[in-house]
Amino acid sequence: MTEFSESVTTNGVEISREKTIVKTSIIGIVANVFLAAFKAVIGLMANSIAIVLDAVNNISDAGSSLITIVGTKLAAREPDKKHPFGYGRIEYLSAMIISVIVLYAGITSLVESVKQILHPETPDYNAVSLIIVAVAVVVKILLGRHVKKIGEKVNSDSLINSGKDATLDSVISASTLLAAGIFLLFHVSLEAWLGAIISLVIIKSGIEMLRETISQILGERNDAELARSIRKTVTSFPDVRGAYDLVLNNYGPDTWNGSIHIEVPDTYSADQLDQLIREITMKVLQEHHVILTAVGVYSINTRDEEVIAAHKKVREIVFSHEHVKQLHGFYLLKDQQAMRFDVVISFDAKDRRAVYEEVVADVQKAFPDYTLQVAMDTDFSEE
Repeated sequence: MTEFSESVTTNGVEISREKTIVKTSIIGIVANVFLAAFKAVIGLMANSIAIVLDAVNNISDAGSSLITIVGTKLAAREPDKKHPFGYGRIEYLSAMIISVIVLYAGITSLVESVKQILHPETPDYNAVSLIIVAVAVVVKILLGRHVKKIGEKVNSDSLINSGKDATLDSVISASTLLAAGIFLLFHVSLEAWLGAIISLVIIKSGIEMLRETISQILGERNDAELARSIRKTVTSFPDVRGAYDLVLNNYGPDTWNGSIHIEVPDTYSADQLDQLIREITMKVLQEHHVILTAVGVYSINTRDEEVIAAHKKVREIVFSHEHVKQLHGFYLLKDQQAMRFDVVISFDAKDRRAVYEEVVADVQKAFPDYTLQVAMDTDFSEE
C-alpha cells in the first residue's frame, strides 16, 4: 500500500497539476483586482449601482481564486498518521466555499438591486466609462474560458467553478452596457431591474455549484468509464473469467483506492493466485492510477459436469428476470447440498427487494433440496 502511494505521488503528475492550478488562480486574482479597481471608480463617478456591484463581484472572484490556491496547497500535503489517505478532499471543500461566495454575491446583488428599484437614482454615463466596461466584458469572457478549460484539463472543481463565475460576470458587465445604451437612447433607467434578473441567475448558478460539490463530498457512484476500463484491464488476464464488485473510493480529484472480485478456475494454487493478484494490482496502478487495496477471489468449478450444468441452469433462471444485471460468485457443494451466488439488481427496478425474492424463489423451486445463500449485490458504477 505504501509503496504504491509513493509511486503515484512522486511521479511529477500531482506536482505539475498543483502548479497549473496555482498559476491559473494567480492570473485570476491579478485580473480581477485590476477590473474591480477600474469598475469601482467608474461606478462611483457614474452613480451606477450595477457597475459598483460588478466591481464587488470581481473582488469576490479574486477571493475565490485565493481560496483555490489555499485549498490546492492544503490538498497536496503528504499523507500522515491521522489522514493516511491524504488531504485531496480539501479541494472539494474549497470548491464548496467558492459556491457559497457565488451564492452570497447573487443574494447581495439582488438586495441592492431591489433597493435601487424602490429608490431609483439617475445614472451619469460617459464614453470612457462605457469603453472600460466593454473591455472588462471581453477580459472576463477570455478569463472565464481559460480558467474553466484549465480546470477541466486538471480536474479541478474549484477552477471550473471560478471559470463559470467569470463567465457569469461577463454577462453582468454586458448587461450594464445594455442598460447604459437603453438609458442614453431612451432616457429610461433599467439597470436596477436588469441587476435583479442577473442576480437571480447568479443565485441559481451558485445553488447548482453547491449542490454538485456537496454530492461529491457525500460520495457519488463509481466513474462509469473508469470502472469499465479497470474491468477490461483485469479481465485481460487469460484465466480471469470475470471481474465484479468493483468499489472505488475517491480521496480527491484523480485519487482513487478500490477493491474488486475476480473469477478464476478452481485449479489455481495459492502461489498462482498470489502472482496473479500482484500482476493485476500493478497493471491497474500503472494504467489507471488506481490502488487496488484488495482483490477477492471467486472460484469457478471446472471439473464437475453436474456443477457446471447446475450453474448454467441457475443463470438461465436468474437472467429470465427483468432488471438483473449480473450473476457471479456461484459455488455449489453437492455433499452439503448448499448453493451460493450473488445477483446484481439494477436501481431501475421499482422494488429491488421484490425482484431479489422472486429470483431466490424460482431458483429454490428448481433446486428444492438445496440450501441457498444468495446475496443481493450492487453495481456501484451502474449507468
